[in-house]
Amino acid sequence: MSKTKGAEIDITNGVIWKQLLLFFFPILFGTFFQQLYNTVDAVVVGQFVGKEALAAVGGSTSVLINTFIGFFVGLSSGATVVISQFYGGGRHDKVSRAVHTAASLCLIMGAFFMIVGLIVAPYALLAMGTPEDIMGDSVTYLRIYFGGIIFPLIYNMGSGILRAVGDSKHPLYFLIICCITNLVLDVLFVAGFHWGVAGAAIATLISQAVSAVLILLSLGRTDQSYHFDPKQICLDIPILKDIIRVGLPAGFQSVLYSASNIIIQSSINTFGTNIVAAWTAYGKIDAMFWMIMSAFGTSITTFVGQNFGAQKYHRIRQSVRICFSIAMGATVLLSIILYFAGPYIYRLFTSDNTVITEGMKILRTLVPFYFTYVSIEIFAGAVRGTGDSILPMIITCFGVCALRAVWIMVAVPISHTIETVVLSYPITWGTTSLMFIVYYLQGGWLKRRIAKAGFAPEIRHSKTESTHV
Repeated sequence: MSKTKGAEIDITNGVIWKQLLLFFFPILFGTFFQQLYNTVDAVVVGQFVGKEALAAVGGSTSVLINTFIGFFVGLSSGATVVISQFYGGGRHDKVSRAVHTAASLCLIMGAFFMIVGLIVAPYALLAMGTPEDIMGDSVTYLRIYFGGIIFPLIYNMGSGILRAVGDSKHPLYFLIICCITNLVLDVLFVAGFHWGVAGAAIATLISQAVSAVLILLSLGRTDQSYHFDPKQICLDIPILKDIIRVGLPAGFQSVLYSASNIIIQSSINTFGTNIVAAWTAYGKIDAMFWMIMSAFGTSITTFVGQNFGAQKYHRIRQSVRICFSIAMGATVLLSIILYFAGPYIYRLFTSDNTVITEGMKILRTLVPFYFTYVSIEIFAGAVRGTGDSILPMIITCFGVCALRAVWIMVAVPISHTIETVVLSYPITWGTTSLMFIVYYLQGGWLKRRIAKAGFAPEIRHSKTESTHV
């Protein structure tokens, strides 16, 4: 019996809404603690160093980090989908090969990101128009972060493997430990040793190293098919092609998403340090919404992946409907809370009244439109779970990235205000959401994936469950 047995949830059988929530909440809390890495940095440096340091650990720095990490998370989602389909279909020999192929890919990308990040960081900050008074601290933070970027990559790939087999609890446990580590070290290095932004970056690096070690130990201790043995690291070319086929479009989509955010960040930088600090603080508040949506997206991708591998197509449709309903309810509730509690939350990051006032303008412009994003995350995650990632990428790149860039280039010069800049988000969310609704409801995506996988178009698993497409 596996030493981690009992952590996995049987996604292919049972009551969907219960299993979805049991799988979702550990991912949500895990995402929450992962977000706390940089949020704790922002709170500590904002309170103990100043608004310039707050802008340095957020703003352009945060966008660049998210670009690299987002690409890898997208790429690693290919491994999650491939492993979940193998696991759901009972092909355990393939699960093992996929795990060790994913590990190889992680090491290669880690070395590449470290080299590129260390070299490119200062030039990228200059290109984004980062204010001169925060440039030095921003470069320091980025170089320390990229020096240890292999650690968050190992954690994200490892947690993706565990979630692919239905275990969303262990990644949560590890992140709780690491977040506590980060908090303690932040206070020690920044407030105690007065190391400033460098102290916050070192604290984050050490805590992420802890998360990487814990995830590797977890995968190494199990005797199930997803057991990790460093001696078995390999590149199974057919599996690698499948991982890249699914993951590369998702990674490319994330990069284009970040590129559009870089354009927006560059526009925001023209408003000065107060607005940059307000946008940075808003980004930490906004992260609460994105972590919820990300958790729902990860959950539905895994649900669809395992049930697709098990050829239980009816459960795919049911899980998407249930996940969408729960996600929409959570979004409406969170929007109401943030709209009215925003001023109090902002004071966690800064006591500067100008920053808080500007931040509230941003918040109250965006949160009423959060609901328009739900369809994008749920439907894209569902479609990607079957292995179809090209069309979701195209829809997102056009609906979000291209339209957002056009808005910044056309509308902002006409009305150069922060409200005009942030309106690019709800406009592009709504447009992209409509496209995903049409694409999902027409149904051809599932039939095409079934045909390409060579599965039966209809299969009956019990007297009460039929899986019509």
